[in-house]
Amino acid sequence: MYQKSIEEAKKRLFNGELVIFPTETVYGIGGNANNNASVELIYKTKNRPFNNPLICHFANIDEIEKNFILKDKDYELANTFWPGPMTLILEKNKESKISSLLSNQKSFVGCRIPNNETALDLLSKLDFPIAAPSANIATRTSITSIKDLDNNLKNIFYIDGGSSVLGLESTVLKTNTKGCDILRLGSLTVEQIKNKFKDYFIEIINTKMSPGSQKKHYAPNKKIRINALDVNENEALLNFGQNNLTSNIKSLNLSIKSDLVEASYNFYNFINILDQTECNTIAVVPIPNHGLGKTINDRLKRASYNDG
Repeated sequence: MYQKSIEEAKKRLFNGELVIFPTETVYGIGGNANNNASVELIYKTKNRPFNNPLICHFANIDEIEKNFILKDKDYELANTFWPGPMTLILEKNKESKISSLLSNQKSFVGCRIPNNETALDLLSKLDFPIAAPSANIATRTSITSIKDLDNNLKNIFYIDGGSSVLGLESTVLKTNTKGCDILRLGSLTVEQIKNKFKDYFIEIINTKMSPGSQKKHYAPNKKIRINALDVNENEALLNFGQNNLTSNIKSLNLSIKSDLVEASYNFYNFINILDQTECNTIAVVPIPNHGLGKTINDRLKRASYNDG
């Protein structure tokens, strides 16, 4: 059954269609990165603006080298964190066949090698990389389980790979002479990078070069109220750690043990569950702002942004 799914996905991708597949971070909705029509279809299907770039997924670094220029620090990070939840912003070389639609006609593209057996199996059977943002409608929550897939995407062929092991998107990096800039916080933490590269100067910046940089993003249909110290009558509760808070609608705890790894794993799934309740708002208690908590808080800030 598994190999049939892989072969069907391969066939559809070759035909220019889209496929939803698992990675270790979140599920992706992918198409042939060399095919303009496929890339355009991703944007159209997600209702995603073209100025929000896509990430390109590869089977191995050899395939990346065929399309991109890698500098010394790119290799340092790649050799340490790939396969894994890191996306490197790299400059295309002259031989690259990757569609310019991926990155809003710019020469810099986010590249990564996912640490997921199904994703790597699929990528290894293709002679092109897969352009794949998260499998959701633009600005909505990412999904870590097929059961949370938006109804508008259920007609697309998917491979069910169970729950994503990490639960938060990849960390987007761009190297420089001093170290690297973090363009999007993700499953690879600042602390993990500093632990491996103590001499790196690391700065967190916001730029349209990275996906997920919009003020309003990762949002459920219901409103989000962050840093809640109480729960109103019409609110569901996304809790963390031990306290006396509860909701008369529904309460879910990201991690009773205050474990940020467990919280990351549960994050999108629990928000999607609470989003299906009869609440008006989802109240979220304060999350510690370090390690993966910094990434969770970034997602909550964007999810709760009031755009008018």
